[in-house]
Amino acid sequence: MSDTIAPAHDVPLSDPATIDNMAIHARSMGDTPAVWLDGCDTPLSFAELDQQSTRVAHWLLSLGLQAEDGIAFLLDNRLDYYPLSWGARRAGLYYTPISIHLQPAEVAYVLRDSGAKLLITCPEMATLASHITQDGWAGDIYIVGGESEGLIPLQPIVDAFDAAQALPQRPVGRDFLYSSGTSGKPKGVKRALIPYPQRLEPTFETGMFSTYYKIGKGCRYLSPAPLYHAAPHRFTMRSIEFGGTVIVMPKFDAERALQLVEQYRCTHSQWVPTMMVRMLALPKEVKAKYDLSSMVMFIHAAAPCPPDVKQGIINWWGPIVVEYYGGSEAVGITVLDSHEWLAHPGSVGKAIVGVIHIKGDDGRDLPVGEQGHIYFSGTPPFLYHNDPEKTAKAYATDGAATYGDLGHVDADGYLYLSGRRTDLIISGGVNIYPQETENLLSTYPGVADVAVIGVPHPEFGQEVKAVIELLPGVQASEALAEAIMAHCRTHLGHIKCPRSVDFTPRLPREANGKLYKRHLIAEYEARAKA
Repeated sequence: MSDTIAPAHDVPLSDPATIDNMAIHARSMGDTPAVWLDGCDTPLSFAELDQQSTRVAHWLLSLGLQAEDGIAFLLDNRLDYYPLSWGARRAGLYYTPISIHLQPAEVAYVLRDSGAKLLITCPEMATLASHITQDGWAGDIYIVGGESEGLIPLQPIVDAFDAAQALPQRPVGRDFLYSSGTSGKPKGVKRALIPYPQRLEPTFETGMFSTYYKIGKGCRYLSPAPLYHAAPHRFTMRSIEFGGTVIVMPKFDAERALQLVEQYRCTHSQWVPTMMVRMLALPKEVKAKYDLSSMVMFIHAAAPCPPDVKQGIINWWGPIVVEYYGGSEAVGITVLDSHEWLAHPGSVGKAIVGVIHIKGDDGRDLPVGEQGHIYFSGTPPFLYHNDPEKTAKAYATDGAATYGDLGHVDADGYLYLSGRRTDLIISGGVNIYPQETENLLSTYPGVADVAVIGVPHPEFGQEVKAVIELLPGVQASEALAEAIMAHCRTHLGHIKCPRSVDFTPRLPREANGKLYKRHLIAEYEARAKA
């Protein structure tokens, strides 16, 4: 990459005060905190975020990056996330936050597949980042917040650019997020960039944030989850875009979350059921210690929530609990509030983005009440990057798209999920596809066949279990089970690794090669209920 300033663009320059909504807020409420990071003494104000983002954008342009090029982040929860994300947006780039729990080869795969031109990391991830180039990715790696041998310190470079210099009129950059695919490798979910003239116009999902969730000026949004996940990243970015203040936890802690709600008078938050379980498990005197009356919306998603857990939160926080169903692909979104949930138990709500269709195996729409494949129409198209076959499978012939789940709608339009994709495990709100783990374990000495499934867990919803059929003459033992789990932890991100291993004489695989995981899943669910 070039380290010189790119030639002047032949398009008119923008007014820095109107390049995006965040810049407009910086002009009218510059001293207002945009982001508080728990543990930092001072916040990042709108004015500071605006200036730092502009410098980041100029730096990215100076590298010769073109509109729609991509970069990537390997960062823990830190203030740097926001100037970097907004800077990439202003430079018209795709940016890919990557999980910090992956192995070097897994990170390198995402970098190669996404076409990322560079990676930005931090001191805490420096060791992981330094091993990535050994796995076939040769881009530059920059480090924020410190120094590390072999990595390029970013802050002095960015600080050298003039925040008052106008930026070119590029399309609005956006996140380019990766979610696991059924093939075992993560797949990027990609949408078209917004043209510059439309940069301030509402998008198809604006109403969800501003109208339904009432996120806007004066709101204070508490984010307790990792920012490399889709929902925490998008909710916090939208909150800033609409003039709200974001409070970010470096790491979730149940009691600390309550303290922050009281300290910052938070109005909005989003949680996964695992967090809800941990908060409910706090001693009664701890739960009663903090003033939560500022909260107006307690949002939850990412995994099915046990009814008693949701009821417990409603009893404690009040009827401010809102659930939504959606995904990184954003083909459609349903929501329902506490009152609707109490009246329609088991539902995930009505569609507020897209129109719901329940389709049979033949692709035809089914009547109300019948179970089928859940599709949505009326939202902008997306694609799975470098996977046209998977993209095509997500779309029906009429253009409706699916997350791959099953369910039905009632006469009032409420959606009920009857089953998620059989290959999907949801543990602590994180989607885990088992194919990559199965591929690894199938080559382990002595293994004849393997199925990796999600089994019930009281706190995380599900945990990963490997059920293994051994070759003749190989003896099952606890030592072998421990060795298999250790083997996984060496080669995969720990979230994908089995927490337990069971051995079976024969897995339910038919002569055509199809493995009927539903039989295994049903067996373990029955055991959990016994």
